[in-house]
Amino acid sequence: MEGVTRLRGGWTSQMRRLEVRGPGGRRWLVLRSFTKPFYVRHADGLLTREADVLRLLAETPVPAAELVAVDATAQYCGHPSLLMTLLPGSVRLEDSGAGRRADVLARQLAGIHRLPVEGAARPRTYQAWTSPERVGRPEATARPELWERAVDVIRREPPPYEGCFLHRDFHPGNVLFTGDGGDLRISGVIDWVETSWGPADLDVAHCSTALALLHGVDAGMAFAGRYAAEGGTLSGDRAAHLYWRLLDALAFAPDAEKVAVPWRELGRSDLTPAVLGGRLEGYLQALFERYV
Repeated sequence: MEGVTRLRGGWTSQMRRLEVRGPGGRRWLVLRSFTKPFYVRHADGLLTREADVLRLLAETPVPAAELVAVDATAQYCGHPSLLMTLLPGSVRLEDSGAGRRADVLARQLAGIHRLPVEGAARPRTYQAWTSPERVGRPEATARPELWERAVDVIRREPPPYEGCFLHRDFHPGNVLFTGDGGDLRISGVIDWVETSWGPADLDVAHCSTALALLHGVDAGMAFAGRYAAEGGTLSGDRAAHLYWRLLDALAFAPDAEKVAVPWRELGRSDLTPAVLGGRLEGYLQALFERYV
């Protein structure tokens, strides 16, 4: 081991870049370690799933890290950990160039959803990240009826769907970019611990919510169209699509502070709780205006 550097932007885990030297020369790896009690308790399932997904993706065009080793139960490491290769590029969260990046994100997500994953390789069925009883409504909202209306939508049974391979946490904070302008490309998609099988609408919903919080409501509302333009397929039932969009957005309530912590660490100090809360509420309103 010749050097260790903490990587910024993680929320669920500690990420460190390792510089190592061996018989094959110098190489750079990334060590992901779960240290928070909740994630330590669930580390066996999460890290084992990510290791399996990285093995699967090694045979596909998706730019993902190569698995080196995994210790999901902390048998050898101080904390449950996964070791993988270092991918080139960086996370880009700035407003400048956000539209161009969104096009590239949509193309990448559509490609992930088209992966032919069958039989034992198919991941678990998706899990919802909120429920009507768990939604945290903002106390200071001037539109409580909007929140009640949104919660009422997700009280219904989930709509039927045609399943596909989901990243399940696909958003700009989990994508690495290189180049600019016409040379802009995705060099890596990271954080595969929540990979699932479910509706493409749910992955699109998650990225849409993140874009609305990062860049404003219009950015979030435009992503589904960008995804469709790249050949992605969404539910033709507007009510079903609205269900998946709201199921994701309401998991961020009341103010999306959880995602703001790593985003601010990466330079987005403007994303205060007030800004994020306002954008989330505006996004809910925009969804109803478009899909009802």
